[in-house]
Amino acid sequence: MLSVAVLISGTGSNLRALLEAANDPAYPARVVAVGADRDAAGLAHADEFGIPGFVVPFREYTSREEWAEELGRRLDELQPDLIVLSGLMRLLPAALVARWQPRIINTHPAFLPEFPGAHGVRDALAAGVPETGASVIVVDDGVDTGPILAQERIPVLPGDTEETLHDRIKPVERRLLIDVVRRIATGDIDLARSSRQPA
Repeated sequence: MLSVAVLISGTGSNLRALLEAANDPAYPARVVAVGADRDAAGLAHADEFGIPGFVVPFREYTSREEWAEELGRRLDELQPDLIVLSGLMRLLPAALVARWQPRIINTHPAFLPEFPGAHGVRDALAAGVPETGASVIVVDDGVDTGPILAQERIPVLPGDTEETLHDRIKPVERRLLIDVVRRIATGDIDLARSSRQPA
């Protein structure tokens, strides 16, 4: 059984989808803890499912590195098999990534390497492209530059706003994430091998 720690900043919609999937005894992974960089609304999902939650408040630390050191200490205590970034709106310092790589994965609302960064949906609309997508990647020390584990195209419709397009991307992100975690748990995805391949 794959043990998973999830890190969030917001409402945790991907987290909830993963918790619901993991609630099925046939699903080969279990969420063992949910961490946040602030008092995130998504921690309520962890409470509902009886999963321990913790907060390492970013604003209480003098630097990103100091914050990440405490976050890393919490993760070391848990020793999860996999860390899922589920809307964590903080870049992890390279030292923390290196300690856990390639066992950190993230979702992104674009068909990477197109539109990396914090505003993938907005950037896709601004570019006027006919389609964008959703991706699940291994986290490296760049910004959305890690090896791609799964992705899917999503059309941009006439009249789409950032909100409407994101609303269509989110269910695909959730489905891809649940499938990728399952495939890691069953060995269908070898993260060590994936991390050695070019993205």
